[in-house]
Amino acid sequence: MPEIQVDHSRVAPSILPAGIPELSDDECLACLARAVETPDSARLDEVAALIGRLAVAIE
Repeated sequence: MPEIQVDHSRVAPSILPAGIPELSDDECLACLARAVETPDSARLDEVAALIGRLAVAIE
């Protein structure tokens, strides 16, 4: 079986969603609550990113 070379010098991509500023978990939850308070399909990307940010914190 041939040896497989692995390049460990490459940095793995962040699992944190892009475009979300550095927020504490409480701040993120408050932003999410405000975003879903009134239905607005224009904010779906923001809602998804905030949920993703919180999901990363839970893991």
